[in-house]
Amino acid sequence: MCDLHRPSLSRRLSRRGLLTAVAVGTLAGASAPPFRAEAASDGARSKAITPEEALARLLDGNGRYAANAPANRDFSAGRAARAAAQHPIACIVGCADARVAPDFIFDQGPGDLFVVRVAGNFVNTDGLASLEYGVSVLGAPLILVLGHSECGAVKATIDVMRTKAVLPGHLPVLVEAIRPAVDLAAKARAQDPLAEAIAQNVRHTVGRLEQSGPIIAEAVAAQRVKVVGGFYDIATGKVALL
Repeated sequence: MCDLHRPSLSRRLSRRGLLTAVAVGTLAGASAPPFRAEAASDGARSKAITPEEALARLLDGNGRYAANAPANRDFSAGRAARAAAQHPIACIVGCADARVAPDFIFDQGPGDLFVVRVAGNFVNTDGLASLEYGVSVLGAPLILVLGHSECGAVKATIDVMRTKAVLPGHLPVLVEAIRPAVDLAAKARAQDPLAEAIAQNVRHTVGRLEQSGPIIAEAVAAQRVKVVGGFYDIATGKVALL
């Protein structure tokens, strides 16, 4: 390369220094402890919230939702603060069912819930990584796995296992994820196989998350994070803990 096109020594050093600074800053940010704080209506959070307090807030909010007396109506409040950061009080593992919207079900405002949704509310690798982010980076003290009445994904799994049907596309992956819960429900010989399979699916996912190392399992062992299961009745709007 001729001297005309060769970067000067000072420019090369400057560029190298910039890259080094970016790398150091990235590592420093990655090693910074997660921020855990209490949610407020304006998006500001200043005090740590415990798993028990977070769960109480969710259940109180569900009570308001079921009674058609929501407290969250002004979604523009705190928008500027939320643009700078998010500090959710809980992670929700929910079903992709269009009738199951956790923010409404628990009457929480924008920024309060970190939601992972997939048909059948199970956890795969991608979902687990998202929850690890919610716990370790965002500092959420609670993970709630939310099943719901008449879950189509669980019902489809029961039908496929009974008829041995072959599903197209990637649907077999969904069936395989929910199959353990259906097997557990069959062993229980419950009067309502679908309701029992939905409950077993939630419990199975809760158990998996509690043992998912290193991030979530360690947080659970240290009592910084709690993993619980719930059942949402679409007809009544109420959530019951499992």
